[in-house]
Amino acid sequence: MKKLVSLVLALMLCLSCVSALAAEAWTVTCPWAPSGVAAMVNQKAAALSTTYSQDYVLVANAEKGDTATINSWLTKYTEADPQMCFIGEGMFGITAILDPARMNFTYDDFKYVENLYSSIFVASARKELGITSIDALKAYLEAGNQIMVGTNGATGSEAFLAAALIGAMGYGDQFCLIPYESAAEAAQAVARGEVDVAVSHQSQILETWQQGGVDVFAAFDGQPIAQGPFAGVEGVGQYGYPYFRNRCFIFAKAGADEQKIADIKALYAQILADEGMVDWLNNTMLLEADPMTEEETIAHIENVKSIVNEYYDLVAE
Repeated sequence: MKKLVSLVLALMLCLSCVSALAAEAWTVTCPWAPSGVAAMVNQKAAALSTTYSQDYVLVANAEKGDTATINSWLTKYTEADPQMCFIGEGMFGITAILDPARMNFTYDDFKYVENLYSSIFVASARKELGITSIDALKAYLEAGNQIMVGTNGATGSEAFLAAALIGAMGYGDQFCLIPYESAAEAAQAVARGEVDVAVSHQSQILETWQQGGVDVFAAFDGQPIAQGPFAGVEGVGQYGYPYFRNRCFIFAKAGADEQKIADIKALYAQILADEGMVDWLNNTMLLEADPMTEEETIAHIENVKSIVNEYYDLVAE
């Protein structure tokens, strides 16, 4: 009897190994900082792929870079290769307008797969300014004050969100952009008093806010933040000011096998519905699972382009 049980267990182990070997591995490249938000979400999703599929294994890959990384990725792989990559609105909506020569690609070079998450950027102000609401920011500007805003880089998503908010209020001539190497550095700078306001991910300002060093007074969304430590912070869209969420889309190469892409999209749907994944996104990363159709993705990119075109002079001057 013991021998029979042993044989059955051995057979089950062999079948499991065969199943794992039969699964097709798809590498998902994140062309930004390996410790960044997108890379971390990519790793989490990849780790869950074997829980929900015997046919596909997602392999997370992070390469420090930007547009150049995507240029080389496109050259390196064909539509038959099991490869996908992240691209955000920064490339399609900002770089495409500010510096199109850097891009050796267009949207048509890719096959859309899925959007995994969205991040609602927030604006924080140094405590002594008393800017605790969007109306308070407007009053501060109405008093004639210049405002220094710290952001991740000089022409990133955060820079355009800040310019759009202050420009739409009518105080673009009082706006001074202070670029930092990352949104996390900008968040630290506002707490140190180097800048008046910073735009960052919620997770990047959380600790400073908990310590009482800053006031988080606005969310770059259409309504108040619904959950997490910043629940209730009002959205700029409530006042009619422009905004967009930060999103990172997953693409394969144009011409990739339609059935395989459909299967992987279905796999991502299961991963994004996983209770542990949802809890981790919401409560650890302060993000939201946010699957989107391709039509919604294109609309998002076009909205970013419209903001960049309107407030280009405030950011790129």
